[in-house]
Amino acid sequence: QVRLVESGGGLVQPGGSLRLSCRASGYSFSVYSMAWYRQAPGKQRELVARITSGRNTNYADSVKGRFTISRDNAENTVFLRMNSLKPEDTAVYYCQSDIGAWGQGTQVTVSS
Repeated sequence: QVRLVESGGGLVQPGGSLRLSCRASGYSFSVYSMAWYRQAPGKQRELVARITSGRNTNYADSVKGRFTISRDNAENTVFLRMNSLKPEDTAVYYCQSDIGAWGQGTQVTVSS
């Protein structure tokens, strides 16, 4: 059974940092691209960052230079390091695998 489980969300002040983790199980993690999406209240889900099996990355313009996606194939885990967080980064963040699976989401709230 394919499963993605996110962790690491929470409440942080503007300018702060968080690291999200997504642990995968049930398939060959290393051969699939992984991505982080987010959905803010009243808005559509949007791609935040993506990493291929070859570790090529791409980012939404709104997070370039602040967020870093990485993966640890030995631990079947993808990470999203978020620095210089802004209130507009507040959203539910979802992990996604190109095998067609989604995590349950983790809430990130940026507020003073």
